[in-house]
Amino acid sequence: MTRQTQPALDRQADGGAVAGVLGALGCFSIWGLFPVYFKLLERVPALEVLAHRILGSALLLLALILAQGRGRALLAEFRGRRLGFYLLTTLLISANWLLYIWAVQNGRILEASLGYYINPLVNVLLGVLFLRERLNPRQWAAIAIAAAGVLVLVVGHGVLPWISLVLAFSFGSYGMLRKKAGHNPTLGLGVETALMAPVALLFLAVLAGRGAGALGAGDGGTDLLLLAAGPITVAPLLMFLEATQRLRLSTVGLIQYLTPTLQFLLAVVAYREPFTGIHLAAFGCIWLALALYSADAWSIYRRRDRRSAGLAPSPRNVDP
Repeated sequence: MTRQTQPALDRQADGGAVAGVLGALGCFSIWGLFPVYFKLLERVPALEVLAHRILGSALLLLALILAQGRGRALLAEFRGRRLGFYLLTTLLISANWLLYIWAVQNGRILEASLGYYINPLVNVLLGVLFLRERLNPRQWAAIAIAAAGVLVLVVGHGVLPWISLVLAFSFGSYGMLRKKAGHNPTLGLGVETALMAPVALLFLAVLAGRGAGALGAGDGGTDLLLLAAGPITVAPLLMFLEATQRLRLSTVGLIQYLTPTLQFLLAVVAYREPFTGIHLAAFGCIWLALALYSADAWSIYRRRDRRSAGLAPSPRNVDP
């Protein structure tokens, strides 16, 4: 490598880091502000909102995949054993999307945010149970503290936080299956939305035939919101893919807490959902668990970086 090329490489690395951080902040901010969007559609049944989200996403992803010249690759994903796999992941992501929309529309944003705070720790637990991953004592302690937070809610309110747990485990299981399979993220989501699209289209057609559909019912604002369901779903996904390509997963993992934090603030500050002392104790346990787990994960990545630097020094890392 010559000295003349080094400044250009450094500038390229800095540009990649900035683009990655902006992509991560963008996608997690949009996901964190999703409650605002779904609250605006509060009068539209959750199942109908989901149908518009699926159909719009399927059309946009198909257009994107074809524009990239990967139409044959998309068709290949439908063949053989992969179709059975995608039917399972489609069921998981559909259930997750539907429950989240329902929770927001019914004043349960706080429980939804708790689910996405728990999600990273659920991912760790699923890795142990199904991928034979091993945890160190600090990671086990983080999971135990998070479990204590759930127990606080159960004992304090006498109700299992089922919305939080279903959201966390459905999305965690979806992510684990997709990771284990190693399929292309964009193609995979394209297949999943394509599998759901005919059902969504039939459902919306039946509603329209009965004159019960929200789209075209006379409210222009609602029409625009429903038509925006696809772009609002796909845009943060593309930002997320960009971020994961340019940043360390540890960095993306830390920024992801922006999503449930924004949801939490919206629930408590904007929508005035009840936040009791029991909630504070439960969330305090979850926040402590996440802090412990994140600090441990960051420490592990830093040690690996130092070992890698000792073996193969690099002039500049893409991630700042």
